[in-house]
Amino acid sequence: MTVRVAFVCVQNAGRSQMSTAFAEREREERGLEDEVEILTGGTHPAEEVHDEVIEIMDEAGFDLSGREPREIGTEELHACDYVATMGCSTLELDADGPDVRDWALDDPDGQDLDDVREIRDEIESRVGDLFDEIERVVERDGATEVAADE
Repeated sequence: MTVRVAFVCVQNAGRSQMSTAFAEREREERGLEDEVEILTGGTHPAEEVHDEVIEIMDEAGFDLSGREPREIGTEELHACDYVATMGCSTLELDADGPDVRDWALDDPDGQDLDDVREIRDEIESRVGDLFDEIERVVERDGATEVAADE
């Protein structure tokens, strides 16, 4: 079973990029590379990741300088199990679609670096909590698959 997770905002140049970086780290540290697929995108992507986001994430050991904002569509999101929006989404997903979480985070674009650090730290915490939940689902479903094979 693969769990698909998407991190979405309008520009895909700040919060969703930070979320994706933290999610990639969580996936690796938890050994979930084969079980979790991570997507990111925006409804109206910017040309590049915000400078202040690149700087603040570099402090935390992440190089986002080569990342490019990309567009993500409703069809891609409907194929996800979890969608985290950052408080700015213009997406409308069906009630029977993915589990949507609106994190309602401030936009880091043009913010003071201390404010961006606070946003980053909040994102790191929320991604960790989401991966705690995903890990339980993967373990539960993995145990169910093993039991079914016996």
